[in-house]
Amino acid sequence: MTLRTIDTLGDLEGKRVVVRVDFNVPLKDGEITDDGRIRAALPTIDLLLRKGATVIACSHLGRPDGEPNPKYSLAPVAQRLSELLGAPVTFVETPPADISSVEGDVVLLENLRFDPRETSKDAGERASFASELAALGDVMVSDGFGVVHRKQASVYELAEALPSAAGTLIASELEVLDRLTETPEKPYAVVLGGSKVSDKLGVIDHLLPRVDSLLIGGGMLFTFLAAQGHKVGASLLEADQLDRVREYIARAEELGVDLIVPTDVVVASKFAADAEHEVRPADDIEGGAFGAAGIGLDIGPETSARFAEVVAASRTVFWNGPMGVFEFDAFAAGTKAVAQALTEVDGLSVVGGGDSAAAVRALGFDDDRFGHISTGGGASLEFLEGKKLPGLEVLGWQGK
Repeated sequence: MTLRTIDTLGDLEGKRVVVRVDFNVPLKDGEITDDGRIRAALPTIDLLLRKGATVIACSHLGRPDGEPNPKYSLAPVAQRLSELLGAPVTFVETPPADISSVEGDVVLLENLRFDPRETSKDAGERASFASELAALGDVMVSDGFGVVHRKQASVYELAEALPSAAGTLIASELEVLDRLTETPEKPYAVVLGGSKVSDKLGVIDHLLPRVDSLLIGGGMLFTFLAAQGHKVGASLLEADQLDRVREYIARAEELGVDLIVPTDVVVASKFAADAEHEVRPADDIEGGAFGAAGIGLDIGPETSARFAEVVAASRTVFWNGPMGVFEFDAFAAGTKAVAQALTEVDGLSVVGGGDSAAAVRALGFDDDRFGHISTGGGASLEFLEGKKLPGLEVLGWQGK
């Protein structure tokens, strides 16, 4: 079977379409700080409206632990969605109550995770919630790629309860991720950052035979340095992953993959925006002003230049995870250098969602400067690990 798309649902004129989107956006003091996931859902919503359907959008936001919590309300999202659509959005605070009398072409339900059945481990409980959601519409469109790796009521059981298909976002995400795993144009570089090696083990394992270069930054770089025998001061270190990392270093050499670990690091006196800091050779982090108390918070300028050179010269690039603590201006240079290099790729450049997507926007880069910005986060990583994703399988996707 192949992925079912909206065209397989037939005539949608006058139909009520329940659309599972991913509006899990970052909020600060009730304000949306990055609306990228809302904008990513617009093509599917627009397409359904053009086909004459009423859209009933539903999503989660954060982890409210199965009960209503104003902190995680989707009310700000409804307002922003209305602004982006240039049309009213009716916000329903008590889903999935009967909404047959609700007016408007676009409806947004309150946070699905206010109901504990959405994320229940009991399939029967999930199915009961899904049946209530299914009663709201005639067909279902799944377009929240960030949740397709989860077997949750609105993702899996709802897609079984109604005629269902993937939206345009999921279809485009799959096309890009499939190219990264099956048909990447060479040279192919993967840049991995973020805090933990353990979060990226599956991706490294699955992609290592496919890539030409693997570049390591972020907090995970210190586990690689330690695996090479270097002291890393007070930097983040996963000691339980050292043997695994040594295996990857050896395997990369056997495969002829250019595994690039930083040669210099920005070391700080503490984890703070105003911390004193200096650039140290990666093999002598503790030899500087802060000694063994120094903490690495970014890749250094020499490494940034090297990473940028490799990225810009590649035809396919996948990047997941910041190079440093980009939220602090003093430690954002490495992430900015990689982002800039991705905009110069003559080929496919993919920003792998999550913190990476937030970083490029926070640093002032427009989305259209990159080939693709994934909304997937964990789902993208699991796809690249070669895992089966239940939210895709229920839509007919079997992979290749």
